[in-house]
Amino acid sequence: MVQLTLPQNSKVKNGKTWSGPKSEGASSLKTFRIYRFDPDTGENPRWDTYEVDTKLFGPMVLDALIYIKNEVDPTLAFRRSCREGVCGSCAMNIGGRNTIACTKGHDEFKGKITISPLPHQPVIKDLVPDLSQFYAQHAYVAPYLQTTTPEPQREWKQTPQEREKLDGLYECIMCASCSTSCPSYWWNGDKYLGPAALLQAYRWLIDSRDEETGSRLDDLEDPFKLYRCHTIMNCAQVCPKGLNPAEAIASIKTMMVERRV
Repeated sequence: MVQLTLPQNSKVKNGKTWSGPKSEGASSLKTFRIYRFDPDTGENPRWDTYEVDTKLFGPMVLDALIYIKNEVDPTLAFRRSCREGVCGSCAMNIGGRNTIACTKGHDEFKGKITISPLPHQPVIKDLVPDLSQFYAQHAYVAPYLQTTTPEPQREWKQTPQEREKLDGLYECIMCASCSTSCPSYWWNGDKYLGPAALLQAYRWLIDSRDEETGSRLDDLEDPFKLYRCHTIMNCAQVCPKGLNPAEAIASIKTMMVERRV
C-alpha cells in the first residue's frame, strides 16, 4: 500500500492507507482498518487503512472514528448518539467481535484494529447496517404491558420479588450485537426472532403486571420463531451489557413445556 497524507476534504481512494495529523513525537500511532462500502457508487466493498495518533482523541474506538471522520476522511459513515453505552447506536464488529464502539477502548487491542459493520445484515453504507428486520422482530413480540383488567388510578403494583425477576432483561439497549453474532440467526434470520427479540419477549412474559402470557406464548409457538436457538451462547458472550439472552430463551422453552402439562 502507498502511504498518503491527505487533507480533510480529499476523496477516498480504494485500498489506500491514510495518515492523519500527528502530535509532537508521534509515539502513539494506531492503525485502523475499516470496511468501506457505498452501494450508490457501484464500487465493490473495500478496506481502507487509517494511521492516526491516539494522543489527539479520546480513549474509545468511537473517539477514533469521530476523529477520522472529522480530521481525515469526512466520507466515512457510522452511527452514534449517546457515547455512554446506553443507546446502542454505535454497535459494530471490532477486532472480530460485536460490541459498541463507545465503551470499547482502542488500547485494548495490540496492533491493527479491524472494524466492520454488524455481520450478516445488509449494509446501507460503510459501518451502517440495515436493521429494519431486527426492529420488526422486536415489534412482533409486543414489548409493552398488555392488560385486560381496568387500569388502576395510580399505577400497576409489583412486589420487590416480582420486580427483581426483570433484572437482566430490561437493560437491553437494542444494539443488535447478540442477534448478529448468532449463527442460527444468520441462517434463519427471516424466521427465527433472534436473541434480542426473545430476550424482550421473556421480559414481558414474566412481568407480573402483564395479563397476556397465553397469547404471547401462542405467538412464539412455531418451529422457527423460538426453537432455532441451539444454545451456541455467542449472544451472551458479546452482549455489552452483560445480559444472557440464551438463558431467557431456555426459560421461554420451559414455559412452553409447562403449559402443556
